[in-house]
Amino acid sequence: METRFDVVGLGNAIVDMIAAVDEDFLGRFDIRKNGMTLIDEARADALTAAAPQPRQLSGGSGANTIAGIASFGGTAAYIGKVADDELGGVFREDMNAGGIAFDTPPLGKGPATARSIIFVTPDGARSMNTFLGASVLFSPDDVQEDVVKSGGILYLEGYLFDEEAAKAAFVHASEIAKAAGRKVALTLSDSFCVERHRDSFLHLIRNHVDIVFANEDELLSLYQSSDFDSAVKSLQADTALAAVTRSEKGSVVISGGDPIAVPAEPVDQVIDTTGAGDQYAAGFLFGLSRELPLPVCARLGHIAAAEVISHYGPRPETPLSELMEKAGIAK
Repeated sequence: METRFDVVGLGNAIVDMIAAVDEDFLGRFDIRKNGMTLIDEARADALTAAAPQPRQLSGGSGANTIAGIASFGGTAAYIGKVADDELGGVFREDMNAGGIAFDTPPLGKGPATARSIIFVTPDGARSMNTFLGASVLFSPDDVQEDVVKSGGILYLEGYLFDEEAAKAAFVHASEIAKAAGRKVALTLSDSFCVERHRDSFLHLIRNHVDIVFANEDELLSLYQSSDFDSAVKSLQADTALAAVTRSEKGSVVISGGDPIAVPAEPVDQVIDTTGAGDQYAAGFLFGLSRELPLPVCARLGHIAAAEVISHYGPRPETPLSELMEKAGIAK
């Protein structure tokens, strides 16, 4: 089957609602500052009604990575669950406007589209209140076989792994991709995800995945180790290719030979680290789709991460294709 997309992402479909507020607002609505709180639909409705003039944007970790790939000039598609409601339309329109194919059928009955209501105070702190809604009601039936087959790489978001049906969907999508001769990539997403699903993640990595993305904390949690080098060796034995980010220390690329250390890109000022790992994965995957050397793939990841941590929000504001060209990296 013809490859239409460089990467197809599968993960949570969340609408980010971002509003500027003062400290008193957080107190009035009992909002935990500078953290992420999971909330129910009633609380989401109340905070949505109270949010002053929120910006509404498609979000979610996997969707952010796919948006980064599109910013590099890559072709991308996304599979995720929204409800048949206004915010579901916002997610769909925003993704499509970014050049990303998103046409997963919406949920007709059940909870509303997922949203993360983010309140930003004058000191720059971001207080996130997340209702997962329809996004987690993802099953093997929602995997669009033709879309998976038409992507060079299938990218799986670990955050979606909490429900048993979603776990089954991951395996189903991976099997479709493998049968079509495609590569499968997995991001571990969060160390708490790893703690909850360690055995399932290890099974997925050892049996269904070709490429793993993790940060240092997630890697150590996966192998229940306090020694980075030992955990790297364990991951190397379990997968063909991996990239482990280490914040200001850069990243380590793991393949068949010795691990490759790649330095981070310089940043004048770190404003907001939200989305750094998502954009690193975007750069790395884009490089792989262009068959660039692994150190160059990692550098593209660092270029994307450096851009996104220099401003608020998890998606690039400067086209990553321009930064790649400025760095002298040919497509």
